[in-house]
Amino acid sequence: MGQSFVMVSAAWVVIASLTCAGCASVAPSSVPSEATDGATPDPGTSCAAAGTDFPVTKVIVGSMTFDVRTAGPSDGEAVLLLHGFPETSYEWRYQMQALADAGYHAIAPDQRGYSSGARPETQSDYALTNMITDAVGIVGALGVDRFHVVGHDWGAAVAWGLALVVPQRVITLTSVSIPAPGALSTTLADKTSCQYADFAYYDLFVMPSSQDLFLDNGAQVLRGTYAELSPYAERQYMNTLDSEDAMGAVMNWYRANVQDRQVVGAVTTPVTVPTMIVWGDRDNRVCRATIDLSARYVAAPYRLEVVAGADHWLPEVAAARLNEVLLQQLASSRDL
Repeated sequence: MGQSFVMVSAAWVVIASLTCAGCASVAPSSVPSEATDGATPDPGTSCAAAGTDFPVTKVIVGSMTFDVRTAGPSDGEAVLLLHGFPETSYEWRYQMQALADAGYHAIAPDQRGYSSGARPETQSDYALTNMITDAVGIVGALGVDRFHVVGHDWGAAVAWGLALVVPQRVITLTSVSIPAPGALSTTLADKTSCQYADFAYYDLFVMPSSQDLFLDNGAQVLRGTYAELSPYAERQYMNTLDSEDAMGAVMNWYRANVQDRQVVGAVTTPVTVPTMIVWGDRDNRVCRATIDLSARYVAAPYRLEVVAGADHWLPEVAAARLNEVLLQQLASSRDL
């Protein structure tokens, strides 16, 4: 067991590797970059635009309090940005700046388990339906009726859920790296498929003590996930996740929602809102066949953007391209 854990953990570190650029002066609408020397970015430099200085609002939804980054004019069209594992709303720092510059109101919460005030102890509390309810509650608490939704990784699963459950509230859906739930369910049902093989790491993540795999030996595996980020960015994520209760909570996303590598209870009917999937052709967590099948599960204008040479972590490794196509997608809804 120890030997297989090392092998899978090493693979996860490779899969999750992130890339960031050094700090340099940038135009307001281009991709901001972050400091690489471990120092806190100086608010007087372009590094501040990396998202570290975006104000954080405490948003109460029921019995829970979420940390929510916001940017842009409060009367602009709202864009809800939902992060994935093992990151936080900080992963959207490049997109938030681009959206704010374009006049949108960007809203990026640290989701259930990631916000310290929204960390229930019971595994079943992390069912995907609860995450969808959280998202609706957050935008509602901020006075937002209709909104664009953008999600990456598990955040994309929540975004698809919003488009299916409250389509009247969703203007457009942008799914980063993740296919339609119906496409995912169909391919995972075939245990010989590339997707079933790509999700092999789920078998470890659903284990009752899976958080220990990340935290043992000074959080070696978790730190390895951020190996190509700047020390400052690593610290942003580690500050949130480097504890037993935090990692236990976020691993409950897997334990509560995955069985035999399938997302339990996924709604597989087509979405009816304009949809875009952005996927990197070096993504070794989601295979192309599953992405291509997604078109069958969208009964609305649909767009697939393939980013050449990019892996799963598009908000950070392909920020400029993602910003470009995202702004195009949001603007296109005005012509419908």
